[in-house]
Amino acid sequence: MGGLRAGAQSQAVPGPATSAGSGERDRGSIVRRRWITLAAYLLAGVVLFAAYLRLSETYGLNSDSANILLMGWDLLHGNLLLHGWYMSDVSFYTTELPQYALLESFLGLNMQTAHVAAAMTYTLVFLLAVLLARRGSSGRAAWIRTLIAAGIMLAPQFGLGVFALDLSVGHIGTAVPLLLTWLLLDKMPSARWWVPVVTAVLLAWALVADPVVYVVGVGPLGVVCAARVLRGLVDGTGRWTERVAATWFDLALGAASVAATVLAWAANNVISALGGYRVNRLPFYFTPWQYLHNNAPAAWKVLQIFGADYAGLDGIWLALAFLHLASVFVVAWALARVARRFFRVSLVDQVLAVAIVLNVVLYMLTNAANEAAHEVAVIVPFGAALAARVLIPAIGADAAPPAPGWVPRAKLAAMIAGAVVLAGYTAGFGYELTQPSQPPANIGLASWLYRHHLTYGLSGYWAGSSVTLNSHQQVKVRVLMQYTLKPDLWMSNSGWYNPKLHRANFVITDSKPGNFSHWEPYLLIKRYFGPPARTYHLGRYTIMVWHRNLLKDLPSGNPFGIAPGQFDSGPLIPGRLRPVQA
Repeated sequence: MGGLRAGAQSQAVPGPATSAGSGERDRGSIVRRRWITLAAYLLAGVVLFAAYLRLSETYGLNSDSANILLMGWDLLHGNLLLHGWYMSDVSFYTTELPQYALLESFLGLNMQTAHVAAAMTYTLVFLLAVLLARRGSSGRAAWIRTLIAAGIMLAPQFGLGVFALDLSVGHIGTAVPLLLTWLLLDKMPSARWWVPVVTAVLLAWALVADPVVYVVGVGPLGVVCAARVLRGLVDGTGRWTERVAATWFDLALGAASVAATVLAWAANNVISALGGYRVNRLPFYFTPWQYLHNNAPAAWKVLQIFGADYAGLDGIWLALAFLHLASVFVVAWALARVARRFFRVSLVDQVLAVAIVLNVVLYMLTNAANEAAHEVAVIVPFGAALAARVLIPAIGADAAPPAPGWVPRAKLAAMIAGAVVLAGYTAGFGYELTQPSQPPANIGLASWLYRHHLTYGLSGYWAGSSVTLNSHQQVKVRVLMQYTLKPDLWMSNSGWYNPKLHRANFVITDSKPGNFSHWEPYLLIKRYFGPPARTYHLGRYTIMVWHRNLLKDLPSGNPFGIAPGQFDSGPLIPGRLRPVQA
């Protein structure tokens, strides 16, 4: 009997051991899958970065990029609050500027650094949008979601579309902290107390850098949470206190959106009180009804963001634009589905949909319609993630219930059409990458000035900081306004105009027509500076040289008394971060 008992025990031992081994194998398999997924994302990031770096190089850099580089360089060298700097209407202080400073510490102060930063930003936005699109899905559903989101974002429209989504230091970089916020909210459905706190901090971080977060972050989250709380109060059961308690997480997130506004306001005031940078606030207003038809061209800029602006195109570019209309259709379809079943989709889906609609509506109905397409750049990653999440359910894609006979055929047709569109996007993207690189603006002018020992001068905006960067700061050109000849304190440093620190002895004018070039205020130059001692002509440029410090003769005497925002007014043009000096 003892032997039998011993034998029974010896046979019982392998059972638990086998179970434990199976569990270890399962855990090991999960860990391996996670490492494989991480490696795949890293590899995709490297490939995408290389591709978007090449794409960025097909668009020429100008003084906008140069000014951001100069800000980052100043930040890197100890001017942590950017004392003396006057920003555009967006500071970029907590988003792109630290990124530029970090890259400059490795790559130096040169125009190529701007291309690297642009490629890095769009790659991050791409990967975060795909992560958000895949959230909550697995297997075939996850792959389809990945292809939808990646396809929508893959190929920015060549030209101004590349500028708005890839090269521009604009609102596309703001999508990074916002997508991180939505990932947090989507990953933590258990209503943990610290989630609203982190949400408030992330939104405030983005809001300090970019006021558009009011439209695509803080506002949508507040509106959605208010709607969810009202829904809970109306449809809930029990006493009103119990119904309020049941909606505490939505209330907390709504409070987080308010807290983010307060935190950003406090941060901006502290920076200002400590003598930091100043932001030029542009007016924002709804376009009067009788002039609303003038905003119609903004619709083409929305299409441009999705690569679907076909106006004025022909040949292969026209075909690619028509193909990209599929992205617009898919995102519009997703928005319609969310509108129809608003309270049956997730919180993040609701926020994404409201943010897209609010951004487009305010763009179309306000004076923002005069600005470039980068004002609505955020809707691309938001739309890509939303379309993938809403149109491909997380559950049921791998094991769907039996459906009518026509449904499988419709799904097959949709998959074939999607594959054709994605193949077209990929081919078009490859064709864009074969286009020639564009040199930075005014590189020849910079070389000429250096050879003629002209090292500190004045000009219009587009011949200003681009010359400074292209000469590696061996020639420094500062910007004056066209209609007043006062220092142009837009993305510039007031210290540049201090006659005790600098001596400017030449002025550059540009005769080429266009908003990105023309600057010929000859009457004002003659009035304030008198006749030049020497005059040179270099193609479209005229370089006038004096034998004295022109900074002492600038109008208004003291350039440091010029108030922020005191620049030439005018309409805004595509691809520009500043008002036109026409």
